[in-house]
Amino acid sequence: MAEERLLEIDNVTKLFGGLAALKEVSFTVSPGEIKAIIGPNGAGKTTLFDVLTGILRPTSGTVLLKGQGTVGLRPDQITAMGMIRTFQTIKLFEGMTVLENAMVGCHSRTGSGFLATGLRLPASRREEARIHEEAMGVLKDVGLERRALEVGTNLPYGQQRMLELARALASRPEILLLDEPAAGLNQYETGELSALLSRFRERGITILIVEHDMGLVMDISDEVVVLDYGEVIARGAPEVVQNDPKVIEAYLGIEAD
Repeated sequence: MAEERLLEIDNVTKLFGGLAALKEVSFTVSPGEIKAIIGPNGAGKTTLFDVLTGILRPTSGTVLLKGQGTVGLRPDQITAMGMIRTFQTIKLFEGMTVLENAMVGCHSRTGSGFLATGLRLPASRREEARIHEEAMGVLKDVGLERRALEVGTNLPYGQQRMLELARALASRPEILLLDEPAAGLNQYETGELSALLSRFRERGITILIVEHDMGLVMDISDEVVVLDYGEVIARGAPEVVQNDPKVIEAYLGIEAD
């Protein structure tokens, strides 16, 4: 039986003028897997996420999500298919509470129309109550339920990261793309993040993560893909990739220095 694939990236190339940010990148992600993408700055990691989520269109190549092509789809259409991402830079909504930020993720799955919501019809009120309950649930998952009524942007940096994850979780993703979620976190917070991602996987959420924290990568990943100058130079289990001479030269050795 062929291996089940949730996400397939096949020969994806992205050119900016004469510069190739991605060069024939290919790999697959299986359901329930945690796969990490590592590489030095400028390797093309965030560009790849932008292509996968419809922010950028590849120059060539294909992307399949659950067997369906996503090239040419809008980001909201890809989100509706079950692929959600976070960003390197935290993107919370200014002036909104922690709870309201989490509820935004739930609203991507609402069924009430604009008129029903505006008129506060019974169906709309019931749905709003359900969203409130679900949002509080994901806040509890990340340890923020007691800060639900505080303004999200007033939280400490590490808790803002957790709120961004809660908002993504509220969308009920099948596959979660995390762009450097440990950036700016201290050692304790990174440990909490590692435990949280493991719980996500236990719930059936597949994770594709771009990360510079090699301790986190080695701790949670089933497989690691290494990019350098837009090309895949290595792929395999964390302990294998960690000892690959090409990886040491391109990335890990530089980090050690």
